[in-house]
Amino acid sequence: QVQLVESGGGLVQPGGSLRLSCAVSGFAVSNYDMSWYRQAPGKERELVASITAVGSDTKYADSVKGRFAISRGAAKTPLYLQMNNLKPEDTAVYYCYARWRMTYWGKGTLVTVSS
Repeated sequence: QVQLVESGGGLVQPGGSLRLSCAVSGFAVSNYDMSWYRQAPGKERELVASITAVGSDTKYADSVKGRFAISRGAAKTPLYLQMNNLKPEDTAVYYCYARWRMTYWGKGTLVTVSS
């Protein structure tokens, strides 16, 4: 059974940091490009950051450039998102996404940035 499970979300004050992780099972992730998306209340889901299968190319939404860093890890936890200098507008549910021959989504982890 294919699963993507995000973790690391929570409540943080503005200016704080969080590190999200995405654990996978049920498929060989090494060939998959992977991404983080987020969806804030009342808004559409948007791409936050993406990384190629070999980790050689990364892309970021303008709103997070210079604050967030996407990276790949070991086979069972192949994706991370380091989020620094968090702002209230970063509050959203963050989703892990994998794409190659198939596409897979996680169920999300909630990040709340508030004082």
